[in-house]
Amino acid sequence: MGSSAAGALLLLVLAVVPAAFAVTFQVGDIGFWNSGVDYTAWVAGKTFRVGDTLEFQYGPSHSVAIVNKAGFDTCDSTGATQTFTGGDNKIDLTTVGTIHFICPTPGHCQGGMKLAVTVLAAVPPPATPSPPPSPKLPPPSPPTPPTSPKLPPPSPKSPPSSTPSPKSPPSSTPSPKLAPHSPRKPKTLPPSASPPANGTPKSESPSSPPTTSPMTSPSPSPSPPDNAAAKGNMMSYGMMGITMLLMYGVMN
Repeated sequence: MGSSAAGALLLLVLAVVPAAFAVTFQVGDIGFWNSGVDYTAWVAGKTFRVGDTLEFQYGPSHSVAIVNKAGFDTCDSTGATQTFTGGDNKIDLTTVGTIHFICPTPGHCQGGMKLAVTVLAAVPPPATPSPPPSPKLPPPSPPTPPTSPKLPPPSPKSPPSSTPSPKSPPSSTPSPKLAPHSPRKPKTLPPSASPPANGTPKSESPSSPPTTSPMTSPSPSPSPPDNAAAKGNMMSYGMMGITMLLMYGVMN
Protein backbone atom coordinates (compact mmCIF):
# COMPACT_ATOMS: atom_id res chain seq x y z
CA MET A 1 0.00 0.00 0.00
CA GLY A 2 2.81 2.41 0.91
CA SER A 3 4.90 1.61 -2.20
CA SER A 4 1.97 2.16 -4.56
CA ALA A 5 1.21 5.52 -2.96
CA ALA A 6 4.86 6.53 -3.32
CA GLY A 7 4.84 5.50 -7.02
CA ALA A 8 1.73 7.53 -7.70
CA LEU A 9 3.24 10.53 -5.97
CA LEU A 10 6.39 10.23 -8.09
CA LEU A 11 4.38 10.13 -11.32
CA LEU A 12 2.45 13.18 -10.23
CA VAL A 13 5.68 15.05 -9.53
CA LEU A 14 7.12 14.08 -12.92
CA ALA A 15 3.97 15.31 -14.62
CA VAL A 16 3.74 18.56 -12.70
CA VAL A 17 7.39 19.63 -12.66
CA PRO A 18 7.87 19.82 -16.45
CA ALA A 19 4.63 21.76 -16.71
CA ALA A 20 5.87 24.14 -14.09
CA PHE A 21 9.07 24.78 -16.10
CA ALA A 22 7.41 24.65 -19.56
CA VAL A 23 7.46 27.75 -21.76
CA THR A 24 4.93 28.80 -24.42
CA PHE A 25 6.52 30.63 -27.33
CA GLN A 26 4.44 32.95 -29.54
CA VAL A 27 5.82 32.29 -33.05
CA GLY A 28 6.98 35.55 -34.65
CA ASP A 29 6.08 37.48 -31.45
CA ILE A 30 4.01 40.45 -32.59
CA GLY A 31 4.54 39.51 -36.27
CA PHE A 32 2.76 36.18 -35.70
CA TRP A 33 2.84 33.48 -38.38
CA ASN A 34 2.87 35.72 -41.44
CA SER A 35 4.75 36.72 -44.56
CA GLY A 36 7.59 39.18 -44.25
CA VAL A 37 8.92 37.86 -40.90
CA ASP A 38 12.48 36.53 -40.57
CA TYR A 39 11.94 33.36 -38.49
CA THR A 40 15.62 32.41 -38.64
CA ALA A 41 16.39 35.56 -36.67
CA TRP A 42 13.44 34.91 -34.34
CA VAL A 43 14.75 31.44 -33.39
CA ALA A 44 18.27 32.71 -32.68
CA GLY A 45 19.04 32.91 -28.92
CA LYS A 46 16.04 30.81 -27.86
CA THR A 47 16.18 27.38 -26.22
CA PHE A 48 13.36 24.93 -26.78
CA ARG A 49 12.91 21.88 -24.57
CA VAL A 50 10.55 18.97 -24.37
CA GLY A 51 7.41 20.20 -22.68
CA ASP A 52 7.47 23.65 -24.27
CA THR A 53 4.70 24.86 -26.62
CA LEU A 54 4.71 26.74 -29.92
CA GLU A 55 1.67 28.91 -30.60
CA PHE A 56 0.92 29.81 -34.23
CA GLN A 57 -1.49 32.68 -34.92
CA TYR A 58 -2.19 33.56 -38.56
CA GLY A 59 -4.74 34.86 -41.03
CA PRO A 60 -7.13 32.85 -43.21
CA SER A 61 -4.68 32.63 -46.10
CA HIS A 62 -2.15 30.72 -44.04
CA SER A 63 -1.83 27.28 -42.41
CA VAL A 64 0.89 25.16 -40.70
CA ALA A 65 2.45 21.93 -41.98
CA ILE A 66 5.12 19.75 -40.27
CA VAL A 67 7.52 18.33 -42.88
CA ASN A 68 10.90 16.55 -42.93
CA LYS A 69 14.25 18.12 -43.73
CA ALA A 70 13.88 17.61 -47.48
CA GLY A 71 10.38 19.10 -47.61
CA PHE A 72 11.69 22.05 -45.54
CA ASP A 73 14.55 22.71 -47.93
CA THR A 74 12.37 22.43 -51.11
CA CYS A 75 9.19 23.95 -49.59
CA ASP A 76 7.31 20.72 -50.45
CA SER A 77 4.37 19.93 -48.16
CA THR A 78 3.23 16.77 -49.97
CA GLY A 79 5.05 14.59 -47.43
CA ALA A 80 3.79 16.55 -44.40
CA THR A 81 3.21 14.47 -41.24
CA GLN A 82 0.73 16.98 -39.72
CA THR A 83 -1.25 19.99 -40.99
CA PHE A 84 -2.96 22.65 -38.84
CA THR A 85 -5.58 25.24 -39.80
CA GLY A 86 -7.98 27.57 -38.04
CA GLY A 87 -5.81 30.62 -37.37
CA ASP A 88 -4.63 29.66 -33.83
CA ASN A 89 -2.80 26.41 -33.08
CA LYS A 90 -0.76 25.32 -30.02
CA ILE A 91 1.72 22.56 -30.81
CA ASP A 92 3.48 20.78 -27.93
CA LEU A 93 7.12 19.79 -28.32
CA THR A 94 7.21 16.15 -27.22
CA THR A 95 10.40 14.72 -28.80
CA VAL A 96 14.04 15.67 -28.84
CA GLY A 97 15.39 16.77 -32.26
CA THR A 98 14.70 19.33 -35.00
CA ILE A 99 11.12 19.97 -36.12
CA HIS A 100 10.45 21.74 -39.44
CA PHE A 101 7.38 23.92 -40.05
CA ILE A 102 6.29 25.56 -43.36
CA CYS A 103 3.22 27.32 -44.70
CA PRO A 104 1.79 25.02 -47.42
CA THR A 105 0.12 27.90 -49.30
CA PRO A 106 1.95 28.16 -52.67
CA GLY A 107 4.64 30.78 -52.68
CA HIS A 108 4.47 31.50 -48.92
CA CYS A 109 7.31 29.10 -47.93
CA GLN A 110 9.46 30.59 -50.67
CA GLY A 111 8.62 34.03 -49.21
CA GLY A 112 10.13 33.04 -45.78
CA MET A 113 7.27 31.36 -43.91
CA LYS A 114 9.38 28.42 -42.76
CA LEU A 115 10.63 27.59 -39.23
CA ALA A 116 13.17 24.98 -37.94
CA VAL A 117 13.13 24.43 -34.15
CA THR A 118 15.74 22.28 -32.32
CA VAL A 119 14.21 20.69 -29.22
CA LEU A 120 16.36 19.70 -26.24
CA ALA A 121 15.57 17.37 -23.37
CA ALA A 122 13.46 18.68 -20.58
CA VAL A 123 15.09 20.10 -17.51
CA PRO A 124 15.31 17.35 -14.88
CA PRO A 125 13.32 18.16 -11.77
CA PRO A 126 15.48 19.25 -8.86
CA ALA A 127 16.22 16.36 -6.61
CA THR A 128 14.69 16.82 -3.23
CA PRO A 129 17.23 15.41 -0.83
CA SER A 130 15.70 13.32 1.85
CA PRO A 131 16.35 14.83 5.21
CA PRO A 132 19.05 12.98 7.09
CA PRO A 133 17.75 10.91 9.93
CA SER A 134 18.01 12.85 13.08
CA PRO A 135 20.40 11.18 15.49
CA LYS A 136 18.74 9.71 18.45
CA LEU A 137 19.65 11.67 21.48
CA PRO A 138 20.03 9.84 24.76
CA PRO A 139 17.32 10.60 27.25
CA PRO A 140 18.26 13.55 29.40
CA SER A 141 19.71 12.54 32.70
CA PRO A 142 17.77 13.72 35.71
CA PRO A 143 19.28 16.86 37.17
CA THR A 144 21.49 16.14 40.12
CA PRO A 145 20.50 18.10 43.20
CA PRO A 146 23.15 20.51 44.38
CA THR A 147 25.24 19.01 47.11
CA SER A 148 25.74 21.22 50.12
CA PRO A 149 29.25 21.09 51.60
CA LYS A 150 29.42 18.75 54.56
CA LEU A 151 30.39 20.49 57.76
CA PRO A 152 32.47 18.59 60.33
CA PRO A 153 30.45 17.42 63.35
CA PRO A 154 30.71 19.78 66.32
CA SER A 155 33.30 18.73 68.86
CA PRO A 156 31.71 17.46 72.09
CA LYS A 157 31.78 19.95 74.91
CA SER A 158 33.97 18.93 77.81
CA PRO A 159 31.86 18.49 80.99
CA PRO A 160 32.57 21.00 83.71
CA SER A 161 34.98 19.71 86.33
CA SER A 162 33.17 18.67 89.50
CA THR A 163 36.22 19.12 91.70
CA PRO A 164 37.46 22.71 91.84
CA SER A 165 41.15 23.21 91.37
CA PRO A 166 42.89 23.58 94.74
CA LYS A 167 44.02 27.07 95.63
CA SER A 168 47.61 27.49 96.63
CA PRO A 169 47.77 28.04 100.43
CA PRO A 170 49.19 31.32 101.60
CA SER A 171 52.79 31.22 102.73
CA SER A 172 52.98 30.63 106.49
CA THR A 173 56.39 32.27 106.84
CA PRO A 174 56.22 35.96 106.01
CA SER A 175 59.11 37.40 104.13
CA PRO A 176 61.59 39.01 106.50
CA LYS A 177 61.44 42.77 106.65
CA LEU A 178 64.71 44.63 106.62
CA ALA A 179 65.25 47.02 109.47
CA PRO A 180 65.85 50.59 108.46
CA HIS A 181 69.45 51.82 108.63
CA SER A 182 69.92 54.26 111.47
CA PRO A 183 72.82 56.66 111.11
CA ARG A 184 75.62 55.79 113.46
CA LYS A 185 76.92 58.55 115.66
CA PRO A 186 80.68 58.87 115.78
CA LYS A 187 82.10 57.77 119.09
CA THR A 188 84.08 60.47 120.89
CA LEU A 189 86.71 59.31 123.29
CA PRO A 190 87.00 61.27 126.49
CA PRO A 191 90.29 63.24 126.68
CA SER A 192 93.03 61.98 128.87
CA ALA A 193 93.32 63.76 132.24
CA SER A 194 97.01 64.17 131.95
CA PRO A 195 98.47 66.32 129.17
CA PRO A 196 100.69 64.71 126.67
CA ALA A 197 104.40 64.41 127.30
CA ASN A 198 105.56 66.85 124.66
CA GLY A 199 103.16 69.46 125.81
CA THR A 200 101.13 69.45 122.60
CA PRO A 201 97.51 68.43 122.93
CA LYS A 202 96.86 65.34 120.94
CA SER A 203 93.72 65.47 118.92
CA GLU A 204 91.62 62.44 119.00
CA SER A 205 90.84 61.09 115.57
CA PRO A 206 87.32 59.79 115.39
CA SER A 207 87.18 56.11 114.85
CA SER A 208 85.91 55.06 111.43
CA PRO A 209 82.43 53.59 111.53
CA PRO A 210 82.36 49.85 111.23
CA THR A 211 81.64 48.55 107.78
CA THR A 212 78.43 46.66 107.39
CA SER A 213 78.00 43.88 104.90
CA PRO A 214 75.28 44.49 102.32
CA MET A 215 71.75 43.26 102.89
CA THR A 216 72.46 42.95 106.70
CA SER A 217 70.98 45.35 109.10
CA PRO A 218 73.55 46.72 111.60
CA SER A 219 72.79 45.98 115.16
CA PRO A 220 72.07 49.26 116.97
CA SER A 221 74.72 50.17 119.55
CA PRO A 222 73.49 51.15 122.95
CA SER A 223 73.72 54.91 123.41
CA PRO A 224 75.03 56.24 126.76
CA PRO A 225 72.70 58.22 128.84
CA ASP A 226 72.43 61.82 127.71
CA ASN A 227 73.24 63.42 131.08
CA ALA A 228 76.41 61.46 131.64
CA ALA A 229 77.71 62.26 128.18
CA ALA A 230 77.03 65.95 128.58
CA LYS A 231 78.81 66.03 131.93
CA GLY A 232 81.81 64.17 130.57
CA ASN A 233 82.13 66.60 127.69
CA MET A 234 81.99 69.64 129.93
CA MET A 235 84.69 68.21 132.15
CA SER A 236 86.89 67.42 129.18
CA TYR A 237 86.55 70.94 127.79
CA GLY A 238 87.34 72.41 131.21
CA MET A 239 90.45 70.35 131.59
CA MET A 240 91.66 71.26 128.16
CA GLY A 241 91.12 74.94 128.88
CA ILE A 242 93.08 74.77 132.10
CA THR A 243 95.89 72.90 130.44
CA MET A 244 96.16 75.46 127.69
CA LEU A 245 96.28 78.33 130.16
CA LEU A 246 99.05 76.67 132.13
CA MET A 247 101.08 76.06 129.04
CA TYR A 248 100.63 79.64 127.91
CA GLY A 249 101.88 80.90 131.27
CA VAL A 250 104.91 78.62 131.21
CA MET A 251 105.92 79.78 127.82
CA ASN A 252 105.70 83.43 128.75
